[in-house]
Amino acid sequence: MSLEERIARADERGLAASGLACLDRCLPLLDGDEELLRPLWGSLADGSDWSAPLEKARGALLGLGGEEAAGAGGDEHAAAVRLVAHMLDTAPAERTAEAVRPWAESCSAVSLRVHRLLDPAAEGAPDPAGTEDPPPLVAAELRRQITVLELLEGHGKQGLRRALDVSGEGRRVLRAVVSRRARANPSGA
Repeated sequence: MSLEERIARADERGLAASGLACLDRCLPLLDGDEELLRPLWGSLADGSDWSAPLEKARGALLGLGGEEAAGAGGDEHAAAVRLVAHMLDTAPAERTAEAVRPWAESCSAVSLRVHRLLDPAAEGAPDPAGTEDPPPLVAAELRRQITVLELLEGHGKQGLRRALDVSGEGRRVLRAVVSRRARANPSGA
């Protein structure tokens, strides 16, 4: 089953977890503390309203990854920072399937785009949509997105812990990529 088919079949919790996981994996671009998103994961686990933790995360994260951070890795890095900030900014306060589905679809596409922008092997490669062999960083992100949706579909609320682990792994990989790019391009040129 394709990623798009899995998103189409997902319930409200699966959609919210999918979008949140994409955001979580891209967090290194905003220089944010991974703990800022924990209350959102907690609200998925206990079914509580996530609007207050969402506003708190927005307040803490949207000022991060600004001009100084955006310039740290060149044009691709700046574009990726803007995409991740947009992902956070567009998260719906109301967590219903109707509200979350377009956001989860957008987060999926944005996260793949961010990974493509930052993948050194993607330079000059076509966009991942419709290609059989996406660059390694993009392929790994695609696998993580599918895994998160599988976990939530197969295990419901109990799949959240493993989905969080999958996101943490992806966040560590992207943090290493961002760090490597910053070292290779310290002036931001």
